[in-house]
Amino acid sequence: MAITPLMPVYPRCGVRPVRGEHCHLIDEDGTRYLDFASGIAVNLLGHSHPGLIGAIQKQAETLMHVSNLYGSPQGEKLAQMLVDNTFADTVFFTNSGAEAVETAIKAVRAYHQSAGNEHRYEIITFTNAFHGRTMATISASNQTKMHHGFMPLLEGFKYCEFDDLEMAKSLIGPNTAGFLVEPIQGEGGIRPASEEFMKGLRALADEHDLMLALDEVQCGVARTGTLYAYEQYGILPDIVATAKGIGGGFPLGACLATEKAARGMTFGTHGSTYGGNPLAMAAGTAVMEAVANEEFLASVRDKGERIRARLEQFIGNYPDLFELVRGKGLMLGLKMKVEARPFFVHLRDNHELLMVAAGDNTLRLLPPLVIGDEEIEEFFEKLSAGAADYEIPEAT
Repeated sequence: MAITPLMPVYPRCGVRPVRGEHCHLIDEDGTRYLDFASGIAVNLLGHSHPGLIGAIQKQAETLMHVSNLYGSPQGEKLAQMLVDNTFADTVFFTNSGAEAVETAIKAVRAYHQSAGNEHRYEIITFTNAFHGRTMATISASNQTKMHHGFMPLLEGFKYCEFDDLEMAKSLIGPNTAGFLVEPIQGEGGIRPASEEFMKGLRALADEHDLMLALDEVQCGVARTGTLYAYEQYGILPDIVATAKGIGGGFPLGACLATEKAARGMTFGTHGSTYGGNPLAMAAGTAVMEAVANEEFLASVRDKGERIRARLEQFIGNYPDLFELVRGKGLMLGLKMKVEARPFFVHLRDNHELLMVAAGDNTLRLLPPLVIGDEEIEEFFEKLSAGAADYEIPEAT
């Protein structure tokens, strides 16, 4: 057969990790890579965190899965931790970020339609967003590359320029149900929204009885130096989709909502076979116990500020390569003046440094949140060596 056993939807590289140690991945041939990708913002506690490993092992010995037809002491515990530490009154657990965003989309529409307003179904989303790979989430994203081959898209989404408050205001109409926005775009190039924009969306939502739903799948769970990024904008959302780091590597997502926003999510309206099973809840609880405290969050902010300051100094040495640094906490983007992907490959293949390419010619720095001074020094050594011996490809 010509097709591979693994469906060929990923352009997999030659790195083949078989083991992880703290902030490093080890290939099957023994090569060690410094992991500043973290499984794309997933492994926030690194690859061998004893608290996370112990929690999963202990739970696996007692009960891994049970139907949501029964009570869930494990789910109730993690949901209460999220409620206690966020704006939310209630939580629905999923297996992934796309499912969490799907739940948010349903909650936005159900908020209006449960009150008899069936005409209010349109959700305003923003350019260069990435909300997932399901039919609803690719429809919510305006990226043509994600639409190709899957037409027709689902109806009910209007695209607005990111960070353009006036355009968002102009798109509100009689069918509008709410906004769906990433406070910091990840795939789009580590682009933080402005405070004016986020506060403006909150004001528009209040004025027109719209739901403000945030996609914090990548920027949430301590990644930016607060438990969720919305805290840095001085607003309270109605709904937040979260995933990636919340399980520390175990598949887990969640949709957080206020009581008001969840008024349409009643018995029978939504469900998930695996969502919130005891093993996932053990992982999520261990993550929250590690990160949901001011000492840990302050350490993320401190490390992020130190790395940003050094990066801003560093890029001045390579004016033909780099343009600027942006982001928050340990979600940083290094915008390049040339195409980012070849440099990303160069760092990976020649200097054993793993990062993530993104839109807008940007490299994403998404290290484990537990990195120390030793790993930071190693990062700058590898980045410096990679920049020094990189030959910029000639334009074609």
